Amino acid sequence: MTTFVDRVVLHLQAGDGGHGCVSIHREKFKPFGGPDGGNGGHGGSVSLVVDPQVHTLLDFHFRPHVKAENGRGGAGSNRDGGNGADLVLKVPDGTVVQTSDGTVLADMVGAGTTFEVARGGRGGRGNASLANARRKAPGFAELGEPGEQLDVVLELKSVADVGLVGFPSAGKSSLISVISAAKPKIADYPFTTLVPNLGVVRLDNHTFTVADVPGLIPGAATGKGLGLEFLRHVERCAVLVHVIDTATLEPGRDPLADIDTIEAELAEYGGLADRPRLVALNKVDVPDGRDLAEIVRPDLEARGLRVFEVSAATREGLKELMYAMAELVEQSRAAAPPAEPTRIVIRPKAVDDAGFTIEAEDDGSYTVRGVRPQRWVRQTNFDNDEAVGYLADRLARLGVEEQLAKAGAQPGDLVRIGDREFDWQPTLYAGAEFVPGARGRDVRLEEKPTRANAAERLAARKARRQRPADEVEPAPADGNDAE
Repeated sequence: MTTFVDRVVLHLQAGDGGHGCVSIHREKFKPFGGPDGGNGGHGGSVSLVVDPQVHTLLDFHFRPHVKAENGRGGAGSNRDGGNGADLVLKVPDGTVVQTSDGTVLADMVGAGTTFEVARGGRGGRGNASLANARRKAPGFAELGEPGEQLDVVLELKSVADVGLVGFPSAGKSSLISVISAAKPKIADYPFTTLVPNLGVVRLDNHTFTVADVPGLIPGAATGKGLGLEFLRHVERCAVLVHVIDTATLEPGRDPLADIDTIEAELAEYGGLADRPRLVALNKVDVPDGRDLAEIVRPDLEARGLRVFEVSAATREGLKELMYAMAELVEQSRAAAPPAEPTRIVIRPKAVDDAGFTIEAEDDGSYTVRGVRPQRWVRQTNFDNDEAVGYLADRLARLGVEEQLAKAGAQPGDLVRIGDREFDWQPTLYAGAEFVPGARGRDVRLEEKPTRANAAERLAARKARRQRPADEVEPAPADGNDAE
């Protein structure tokens, strides 16, 4: 069973933020000590970092579920909760991070490259931080924000300068074992190489890496054999070397047909047409192989390819092939743009950016989207009326109420913010000022009592006792009774 893994699905969960604390300072002879609830700690984030000592994604294959530490909740006496520890995952050089639908999030090349893939949730503020001149002793605190949760796909694309491609049993593993210190598995049957092998070649003052890609067969770009799984490992190669078996006894096989087949698979995979090619006619130590190499060499050179007759067994022609590899690698490195240090990009917010958008849905409801409104909703404890009133005040100050009215929303319409749904009642929130009351309550959210007060009951009694106008007898005009 191979221990090389180059593609995994990772289930990430950043840490949740800690809840804020609701606390009132209590001390003898100090009945009005004021709020002293501490803030919750931030949840830990999940980051990926390139480590040169890691060469496979095997660890994530056995442990695909990753969760960072949660933030701790606040406490009384203004004690803030601790932040959750960030989780840093080490990945090999050349790892591509993408979503389940194939959207690339990061291409991690170079030791030390770091990418924050899941951000931890913010800690909720305690009631000490929420106090102001009007709300001097809040009876609520913010909840901790949940950490980001997502699934990502990690794909390893080997970072090599030269890629060896060819049919199975063409001698690629033998070749890389001779020109470098790599020790791949070598046997006399097809598909001996099941994983890409990397080797470092040192030649005079040149140093470059060579990748031995598992053997390709017709249809590899569409999933046949092992080609589809490992063609990605030649994407980053600056030079491609066709390793051709000139001593094969398979019917219908010849060097020209092999090259045409491999080139067709590379073209179907895409993105490799601009890479320079070299041709290594291998196994010329076999008499029939040498004769075939001499026959096809003029035809290959007529195509503009540089051809080398080599033998991994006797090391014939390897020196010339290695120098040609080094020359093309140096040309590729010279043509590459110089590496620039990472720049800090500051993107100021637009002056007219309200921070949210309102969309009218087909069912007559309205959806509010924005970072701040959605975060405020996630941090609100809807079991506390005072917290709900505070949320309404924040949304009104942000302009959500005004924009809903402009969008045509009517009282009672359904409004969605994040995963919450509300029946919009603008007169309940936007037009009323906050009046301090009992902690945890907001008089603006209380329903008016249906029972009449004393004045209303007295007026009703007077109305019942008053005789109707048509039952009252009119008074005589002169005060004397008629005869």
